[in-house]
Amino acid sequence: MSHISVLLSETIESLLADRTTGVYIDATFGRGGHTRLLLSKLDENARVYAFDKDPQALEVATTLAQEDSRFTIIHASFADIKEKMQEIGVMSVDGIMADLGVSSPQLDQAERGFSFMQDGPLDMRMDNSKGLTAAEWLLKIEEEQLANIIYQYGEERYSRRIAKAIKLAGKLDTTAQLAEVVKTAHPKWEKHKHPATRTFQAIRIAINKELEDIEVFLPQAVDLLKPEGRLSVISFHSLEDRLIKQFIQKESTLAEDFGWGMPEQRVDTRRLKKISRVRASEEEVKSNPRSRSAWLRVAERLEEKGA
Repeated sequence: MSHISVLLSETIESLLADRTTGVYIDATFGRGGHTRLLLSKLDENARVYAFDKDPQALEVATTLAQEDSRFTIIHASFADIKEKMQEIGVMSVDGIMADLGVSSPQLDQAERGFSFMQDGPLDMRMDNSKGLTAAEWLLKIEEEQLANIIYQYGEERYSRRIAKAIKLAGKLDTTAQLAEVVKTAHPKWEKHKHPATRTFQAIRIAINKELEDIEVFLPQAVDLLKPEGRLSVISFHSLEDRLIKQFIQKESTLAEDFGWGMPEQRVDTRRLKKISRVRASEEEVKSNPRSRSAWLRVAERLEEKGA
């Protein structure tokens, strides 16, 4: 299955806000759907930079860079976005977009080890050129820590008995082996959902430091944005969406003054203005079921106070 970009036109329209030129970043290139549409809307003076740590995504991006001189790919996590952009002399940009989570090609390729739907080596690394595989990680992690991760990142109520079963199983080499252990340990299956769904999500998030990277990425993205520059972020589950929602809320809310100072001395630290929150249309959900859980949140950079 090829990757279908979710909320494609909505993301690009919100990012550009009627502009036709500028400097933009796709923080999660994937297979390039959002980047390609963005490039098609921009003039010859525009520049688009993209980040990805998946070697297969980099192959696609390298081909695009050869086809379009306005585009540059950077092999790095978006958690390093500010440092990597400054290294190439880019201090500010007009817009940044991110499509979080795992892509369809990653899920659909058994050898990547992301999915219990087809058997493959238990890997789950987005950058499979470095770091521990899920199989290695499960051998090293303590049972209590594993249970906490499955509970927090998978929102799995039976995390303790699942973690116990995983650790008792010892070395697990394939996704099917892990899925079977979880399935056997799980006492109550949710309708229309495999019993291993939440556990696989939790392990994947932990292996790739997905939530930590989002927390590091968001303030850097705001630092890089020019006034009126847009931040457009797509999330696919409540943990991601909550982080983005809370960050935008904090950056767009006037802080309460708990001191005894005069009102005119109150410092306005707001850096963002909320623009929109968008869900996939019924038509898109029908054609691409993966979009059902997607949320697009958009915010705009405010002028520096006192500048």
